[in-house]
Amino acid sequence: MDRKITLFVSNKNVLTWLSALCMIGSAVARILIVGTKGADVWSQIVLPVFACVLFALMVLETGKEFFYKTAIPVWLIAIYFFFVFEAVDFQYMDTMITILYAITLIFVAAMYTQITSEKTNFMWLLIPVLMIPIGAIAYLHRSALLAMEYGGLLTGALSYDFLGNYKAMLPDALMTLGLLLIIFAAKPHPVGQWHPTWGDRSDGRRIRTEPPLNQIVPYIMVNRNESDNKFETAFEITNVERYIRQKRKEGLVSFGLIHVLLAAYCHSVAKYPKMNRFISGQKIFSHGTDLQFCMTVKKDMTTDSPETVIKVHLTPTDTAEEVYRKINEQVEIVKNTPLDSTLDNTAAAFTLIPGVFLKFTVWILKTLDYFGLLPRFLLEVSPFHGSVFFTSMGSLGIPPIYHHLYDFGNVPVFTSFGCKRRSLEVQEDGSIVQRKYLDCKFTLDERIVDGFYYAAFFKYYKRLMLHPEVLDTPPEQVLRDID
Repeated sequence: MDRKITLFVSNKNVLTWLSALCMIGSAVARILIVGTKGADVWSQIVLPVFACVLFALMVLETGKEFFYKTAIPVWLIAIYFFFVFEAVDFQYMDTMITILYAITLIFVAAMYTQITSEKTNFMWLLIPVLMIPIGAIAYLHRSALLAMEYGGLLTGALSYDFLGNYKAMLPDALMTLGLLLIIFAAKPHPVGQWHPTWGDRSDGRRIRTEPPLNQIVPYIMVNRNESDNKFETAFEITNVERYIRQKRKEGLVSFGLIHVLLAAYCHSVAKYPKMNRFISGQKIFSHGTDLQFCMTVKKDMTTDSPETVIKVHLTPTDTAEEVYRKINEQVEIVKNTPLDSTLDNTAAAFTLIPGVFLKFTVWILKTLDYFGLLPRFLLEVSPFHGSVFFTSMGSLGIPPIYHHLYDFGNVPVFTSFGCKRRSLEVQEDGSIVQRKYLDCKFTLDERIVDGFYYAAFFKYYKRLMLHPEVLDTPPEQVLRDID
């Protein structure tokens, strides 16, 4: 799971602030000094000013986790250098020189992107690379440099033309200096930590080391409902009921089957971390150690009582008591708020949109979700995004059902459990024993792992349900998914 190197910049570093100040200074100087008018305003003022301000904001606000995104303004700066170079010397350049210059700028931006996106820790390689834009600045403003060498600096007399050319060079010089300073400000994160890079989502990291066939399958089986497998099992709960009674005596008054099932699921994910994967945009992602549990709850057990969905963030190290506490906190919030949950309020806001436009809005949301651009607050309230969805049919007095998976969102596992049932079983010695079982049905996205992995997971899950006392302590080892 862990990459060898992860670069970041800290807003507590003086060099980071100096880099940002150089970028802001470049933007201000360009607005005050450059007198371009007409069509060139967009390419020679708006574009570089926007790139400089964006770069400064990124290194100060998101440099700790998203330093790699500074490649966006760097690409904009490369585009600016192409436009300004072409505008200044178009009449002297043939097509081949223009192409070579464009390739050079692409190389500079690509090298920056490559190095800052955790592919290598050789940040110093950017120093000779930045000599290319420095050379471009020197060439573009060669009149000012020639004036400095042969003009009035030695004689003490500065001409108006020299001052004008020198000022024109200032914005580009500050911009390049800002890029140079950030090279020395960048540091590697401690080894063993994972941080996002291009292609990752805000709710998960992309799995890049799967075999080629596994990466192709999501493009063949596109929808979640056409890629699901159904699995049915029964948990023997004699020990579980004893465990629940003990927990209630200890003060966990509403402790029940759902808490045991969830705690056992968390412990199983600690051993089989691939179960916390999901498919989005035809690519495989992992939630890592963030196990997002979704469940439908009703305010009251009546047919006309409204229902809503809670989302609880669990971890593979959570004990049964921690699971109980986290779930109850969310349930109490739903029961005690007059306007239900944030999900209900968000849904109510969407109902205000006329039908035709609502359909278009949903299409926009699906498109954003496909590319991993859905805002985090929508991912948080969405019941369609998570690790596993549980629904209790036992509370309704009916057997479990096979619930479909949602094509919108990314929930890969849907679990339904029903009423407890008794079963008479004949033992090897001929005696008859009555046992209690809990029937569960699972709908699983087969694209996240293979059948062997699913089988191993459920065998271990079933073993934990036979020995629920294990859930009182965190797992001794939490395995991490591959990267």
